[in-house]
Amino acid sequence: MITQTSALPTLAPAPPRESITPQAENNGTDIRDESNDKDSKMLRSGSTVDFPLKFCTVCASNQNRSMEAHLILSLRRYPVISFGTGSAVRLPGPAIDKPNIYAFNSTTYDEIYNELKNKDQRLYTLNGLLNMLDRNRRIKARPERWQDWKVGQPRLGGTGALGEAPSDEETGVEGGVVDVVITCEERCWDAVVDDLHNRASPLNRPVHVINVDIKDNHEEAIVGGKGILDLADMLTAAAKEERERSEAGGRGWSRETVDARVPDILAEWQAKWPNLPAVWTCGFF
Repeated sequence: MITQTSALPTLAPAPPRESITPQAENNGTDIRDESNDKDSKMLRSGSTVDFPLKFCTVCASNQNRSMEAHLILSLRRYPVISFGTGSAVRLPGPAIDKPNIYAFNSTTYDEIYNELKNKDQRLYTLNGLLNMLDRNRRIKARPERWQDWKVGQPRLGGTGALGEAPSDEETGVEGGVVDVVITCEERCWDAVVDDLHNRASPLNRPVHVINVDIKDNHEEAIVGGKGILDLADMLTAAAKEERERSEAGGRGWSRETVDARVPDILAEWQAKWPNLPAVWTCGFF
Protein backbone atom coordinates (compact mmCIF):
# COMPACT_ATOMS: atom_id res chain seq x y z
CA MET A 1 0.00 0.00 0.00
CA ILE A 2 1.39 3.40 -1.02
CA THR A 3 1.55 5.78 1.91
CA GLN A 4 0.19 9.23 1.10
CA THR A 5 2.11 12.25 2.36
CA SER A 6 0.67 15.65 3.09
CA ALA A 7 0.80 18.45 0.55
CA LEU A 8 2.61 20.65 3.07
CA PRO A 9 5.23 18.55 4.90
CA THR A 10 6.50 19.41 8.35
CA LEU A 11 10.20 18.74 8.24
CA ALA A 12 11.85 17.15 11.23
CA PRO A 13 15.01 18.74 12.68
CA ALA A 14 17.82 18.21 10.23
CA PRO A 15 20.82 16.00 10.89
CA PRO A 16 24.15 17.75 11.51
CA ARG A 17 25.57 19.68 8.54
CA GLU A 18 28.00 16.88 7.77
CA SER A 19 25.11 14.51 7.08
CA ILE A 20 23.74 16.75 4.37
CA THR A 21 26.81 16.85 2.11
CA PRO A 22 27.59 14.02 2.10
CA GLN A 23 28.30 12.38 5.47
CA ALA A 24 25.47 10.79 7.47
CA GLU A 25 26.38 8.94 10.63
CA ASN A 26 25.11 5.40 10.89
CA ASN A 27 27.07 3.59 13.56
CA GLY A 28 30.17 5.44 12.46
CA THR A 29 29.75 4.80 8.72
CA ASP A 30 28.49 6.91 5.85
CA ILE A 31 25.18 5.33 4.81
CA ARG A 32 25.58 6.90 1.36
CA ASP A 33 28.76 4.89 0.81
CA GLU A 34 27.40 1.46 1.77
CA SER A 35 27.33 -0.92 -1.19
CA ASN A 36 28.79 -4.29 -2.01
CA ASP A 37 28.88 -4.22 -5.78
CA LYS A 38 31.94 -3.54 -7.88
CA ASP A 39 30.53 -0.48 -9.63
CA SER A 40 29.89 1.37 -6.38
CA LYS A 41 33.42 0.68 -5.19
CA MET A 42 34.70 2.18 -8.45
CA LEU A 43 32.51 5.22 -7.94
CA ARG A 44 33.70 5.83 -4.40
CA SER A 45 37.21 6.04 -5.80
CA GLY A 46 36.06 8.86 -8.08
CA SER A 47 35.82 7.06 -11.43
CA THR A 48 32.68 7.08 -13.54
CA VAL A 49 30.21 4.28 -14.07
CA ASP A 50 30.88 2.28 -17.21
CA PHE A 51 27.81 2.54 -19.42
CA PRO A 52 25.56 4.39 -16.94
CA LEU A 53 21.86 4.91 -17.37
CA LYS A 54 20.57 8.49 -17.07
CA PHE A 55 18.24 9.29 -14.19
CA CYS A 56 15.75 11.94 -13.15
CA THR A 57 14.44 12.30 -9.60
CA VAL A 58 11.14 14.00 -8.84
CA CYS A 59 9.24 15.14 -5.74
CA ALA A 60 6.64 17.86 -5.12
CA SER A 61 8.87 20.91 -4.65
CA ASN A 62 12.34 19.75 -5.79
CA GLN A 63 13.62 20.43 -2.30
CA ASN A 64 13.98 17.45 0.01
CA ARG A 65 13.49 13.93 -1.38
CA SER A 66 14.37 14.51 -5.04
CA MET A 67 17.39 16.60 -4.07
CA GLU A 68 18.69 14.04 -1.58
CA ALA A 69 18.46 11.36 -4.28
CA HIS A 70 19.99 13.79 -6.80
CA LEU A 71 22.93 14.32 -4.46
CA ILE A 72 23.51 10.62 -3.76
CA LEU A 73 23.33 9.64 -7.44
CA SER A 74 25.61 12.48 -8.49
CA LEU A 75 28.15 11.55 -5.81
CA ARG A 76 28.31 8.14 -7.50
CA ARG A 77 28.78 9.86 -10.87
CA TYR A 78 25.40 8.90 -12.30
CA PRO A 79 24.01 11.37 -14.87
CA VAL A 80 21.03 12.89 -13.03
CA ILE A 81 18.64 15.82 -13.07
CA SER A 82 15.74 16.59 -10.74
CA PHE A 83 12.37 18.32 -10.74
CA GLY A 84 9.22 19.09 -8.75
CA THR A 85 5.65 18.62 -9.94
CA GLY A 86 3.76 21.14 -7.78
CA SER A 87 2.27 24.40 -8.99
CA ALA A 88 4.77 26.23 -6.77
CA VAL A 89 7.53 25.51 -4.28
CA ARG A 90 5.95 25.19 -0.84
CA LEU A 91 8.00 25.08 2.35
CA PRO A 92 6.81 25.02 5.97
CA GLY A 93 6.34 28.41 7.59
CA PRO A 94 5.70 29.62 11.16
CA ALA A 95 2.25 27.95 11.08
CA ILE A 96 0.62 25.22 9.00
CA ASP A 97 -1.60 27.82 7.30
CA LYS A 98 1.34 30.15 6.60
CA PRO A 99 3.65 28.30 4.21
CA ASN A 100 6.52 29.93 2.37
CA ILE A 101 5.68 29.84 -1.34
CA TYR A 102 8.11 30.43 -4.20
CA ALA A 103 8.04 30.18 -7.97
CA PHE A 104 9.74 27.30 -9.73
CA ASN A 105 12.51 28.02 -12.25
CA SER A 106 12.96 31.71 -11.42
CA THR A 107 13.75 31.55 -7.68
CA THR A 108 17.17 30.26 -6.66
CA TYR A 109 17.90 28.09 -3.65
CA ASP A 110 20.27 30.82 -2.50
CA GLU A 111 17.50 33.42 -2.58
CA ILE A 112 15.17 31.17 -0.60
CA TYR A 113 17.92 30.40 1.90
CA ASN A 114 18.71 34.07 2.50
CA GLU A 115 15.06 35.10 2.76
CA LEU A 116 14.23 32.43 5.34
CA LYS A 117 17.40 33.17 7.27
CA ASN A 118 16.42 36.82 7.47
CA LYS A 119 12.83 35.98 8.44
CA ASP A 120 13.62 33.69 11.38
CA GLN A 121 17.03 32.04 11.47
CA ARG A 122 16.31 30.12 14.66
CA LEU A 123 13.02 28.61 13.41
CA TYR A 124 14.34 27.58 10.03
CA THR A 125 17.51 26.18 11.50
CA LEU A 126 15.59 24.07 14.00
CA ASN A 127 13.17 22.66 11.41
CA GLY A 128 16.03 21.84 9.06
CA LEU A 129 15.13 24.12 6.16
CA LEU A 130 18.35 26.14 6.16
CA ASN A 131 20.53 23.04 6.15
CA MET A 132 18.44 21.54 3.36
CA LEU A 133 18.59 24.70 1.25
CA ASP A 134 22.32 25.04 1.83
CA ARG A 135 22.74 21.50 0.50
CA ASN A 136 20.51 22.22 -2.47
CA ARG A 137 22.32 25.39 -3.57
CA ARG A 138 25.54 23.39 -3.70
CA ILE A 139 23.94 20.92 -6.13
CA LYS A 140 22.23 23.22 -8.64
CA ALA A 141 20.94 26.77 -8.95
CA ARG A 142 17.20 26.53 -8.40
CA PRO A 143 14.16 24.25 -8.11
CA GLU A 144 12.79 23.21 -11.51
CA ARG A 145 9.27 22.18 -12.46
CA TRP A 146 8.81 18.91 -14.36
CA GLN A 147 6.02 20.30 -16.54
CA ASP A 148 8.35 23.07 -17.79
CA TRP A 149 11.11 20.65 -18.82
CA LYS A 150 11.84 20.88 -22.55
CA VAL A 151 12.56 17.22 -23.08
CA GLY A 152 15.01 16.50 -25.87
CA GLN A 153 16.42 20.01 -26.01
CA PRO A 154 20.07 20.17 -24.89
CA ARG A 155 20.55 21.72 -21.47
CA LEU A 156 23.29 23.96 -22.85
CA GLY A 157 23.47 27.50 -24.14
CA GLY A 158 20.09 28.67 -22.90
CA THR A 159 17.90 25.90 -24.35
CA GLY A 160 17.29 23.77 -21.26
CA ALA A 161 14.42 23.95 -18.80
CA LEU A 162 15.97 26.97 -17.14
CA GLY A 163 17.79 28.49 -20.06
CA GLU A 164 21.17 27.70 -18.57
CA ALA A 165 23.87 25.04 -18.67
CA PRO A 166 23.65 22.05 -16.30
CA SER A 167 25.68 22.04 -13.11
CA ASP A 168 28.67 19.77 -12.58
CA GLU A 169 26.35 17.33 -10.77
CA GLU A 170 24.25 17.05 -13.95
CA THR A 171 27.08 16.02 -16.27
CA GLY A 172 25.84 13.41 -18.73
CA VAL A 173 22.30 14.71 -19.14
CA GLU A 174 23.15 17.66 -21.37
CA GLY A 175 21.16 15.99 -24.16
CA GLY A 176 17.89 16.63 -22.33
CA VAL A 177 16.70 13.02 -22.06
CA VAL A 178 16.91 10.31 -19.39
CA ASP A 179 16.31 6.56 -19.24
CA VAL A 180 14.62 6.33 -15.84
CA VAL A 181 12.42 8.78 -13.90
CA ILE A 182 12.11 8.06 -10.18
CA THR A 183 9.39 9.89 -8.29
CA CYS A 184 9.18 9.99 -4.50
CA GLU A 185 5.41 10.14 -3.98
CA GLU A 186 2.42 8.64 -5.77
CA ARG A 187 0.84 11.97 -6.68
CA CYS A 188 4.14 13.00 -8.28
CA TRP A 189 4.18 9.73 -10.23
CA ASP A 190 0.63 10.44 -11.39
CA ALA A 191 1.64 13.96 -12.47
CA VAL A 192 4.64 12.69 -14.44
CA VAL A 193 2.65 9.93 -16.15
CA ASP A 194 -0.18 12.33 -17.04
CA ASP A 195 2.28 14.89 -18.39
CA LEU A 196 4.02 12.32 -20.56
CA HIS A 197 0.64 11.33 -21.97
CA ASN A 198 -0.24 14.97 -22.65
CA ARG A 199 3.06 15.51 -24.50
CA ALA A 200 2.00 12.86 -27.02
CA SER A 201 5.47 11.23 -27.28
CA PRO A 202 7.17 13.59 -29.77
CA LEU A 203 10.49 11.72 -29.50
CA ASN A 204 8.96 8.21 -29.39
CA ARG A 205 11.62 7.39 -26.81
CA PRO A 206 10.70 4.97 -24.00
CA VAL A 207 11.32 5.95 -20.38
CA HIS A 208 10.72 3.96 -17.21
CA VAL A 209 8.73 5.84 -14.56
CA ILE A 210 9.15 4.34 -11.09
CA ASN A 211 7.66 5.63 -7.86
CA VAL A 212 9.57 4.95 -4.64
CA ASP A 213 7.29 6.19 -1.88
CA ILE A 214 9.29 8.21 0.65
CA LYS A 215 7.92 10.15 3.62
CA ASP A 216 8.79 13.82 3.38
CA ASN A 217 11.29 14.33 6.18
CA HIS A 218 15.07 14.52 6.27
CA GLU A 219 15.70 11.12 7.83
CA GLU A 220 13.39 9.22 5.46
CA ALA A 221 14.83 11.13 2.49
CA ILE A 222 18.31 9.83 3.32
CA VAL A 223 17.05 6.25 3.60
CA GLY A 224 15.04 6.65 0.42
CA GLY A 225 18.02 8.07 -1.40
CA LYS A 226 20.04 5.03 -0.43
CA GLY A 227 17.29 2.78 -1.79
CA ILE A 228 17.16 4.74 -5.04
CA LEU A 229 20.92 4.39 -5.42
CA ASP A 230 20.62 0.63 -4.97
CA LEU A 231 17.92 0.54 -7.65
CA ALA A 232 20.11 2.61 -9.98
CA ASP A 233 22.98 0.19 -9.41
CA MET A 234 20.77 -2.82 -10.19
CA LEU A 235 19.33 -1.30 -13.36
CA THR A 236 22.76 -0.22 -14.59
CA ALA A 237 24.24 -3.64 -13.85
CA ALA A 238 21.50 -5.22 -15.96
CA ALA A 239 22.20 -2.79 -18.81
CA LYS A 240 25.89 -3.69 -18.70
CA GLU A 241 25.11 -7.42 -18.67
CA GLU A 242 22.88 -7.10 -21.72
CA ARG A 243 25.47 -5.07 -23.59
CA GLU A 244 28.20 -7.60 -22.83
CA ARG A 245 25.90 -10.46 -23.85
CA SER A 246 25.15 -8.73 -27.15
CA GLU A 247 28.82 -8.08 -27.84
CA ALA A 248 29.70 -11.71 -27.05
CA GLY A 249 27.00 -12.85 -29.46
CA GLY A 250 28.26 -10.56 -32.21
CA ARG A 251 25.06 -8.53 -32.43
CA GLY A 252 24.24 -4.91 -31.71
CA TRP A 253 23.00 -3.91 -28.29
CA SER A 254 19.33 -3.04 -27.92
CA ARG A 255 17.76 -1.43 -24.87
CA GLU A 256 14.63 -3.56 -25.32
CA THR A 257 16.48 -6.45 -23.68
CA VAL A 258 17.00 -4.31 -20.58
CA ASP A 259 13.44 -2.98 -20.62
CA ALA A 260 12.12 -6.53 -20.44
CA ARG A 261 14.10 -7.15 -17.24
CA VAL A 262 12.83 -4.12 -15.33
CA PRO A 263 9.83 -5.83 -13.63
CA ASP A 264 12.05 -8.64 -12.31
CA ILE A 265 14.69 -6.16 -11.14
CA LEU A 266 12.04 -4.14 -9.31
CA ALA A 267 10.66 -7.26 -7.66
CA GLU A 268 14.14 -8.19 -6.44
CA TRP A 269 14.75 -4.62 -5.25
CA GLN A 270 11.38 -4.44 -3.47
CA ALA A 271 12.24 -7.56 -1.49
CA LYS A 272 15.36 -5.78 -0.24
CA TRP A 273 13.50 -2.51 0.51
CA PRO A 274 10.01 -3.52 1.77
CA ASN A 275 9.52 -0.18 3.54
CA LEU A 276 9.82 1.75 0.26
CA PRO A 277 6.68 0.76 -1.70
CA ALA A 278 7.22 1.02 -5.45
CA VAL A 279 5.10 1.17 -8.59
CA TRP A 280 6.27 1.22 -12.18
CA THR A 281 5.14 1.94 -15.70
CA CYS A 282 6.80 2.57 -19.05
CA GLY A 283 6.05 5.84 -20.82
CA PHE A 284 7.41 7.72 -23.80
CA PHE A 285 9.11 11.06 -24.31
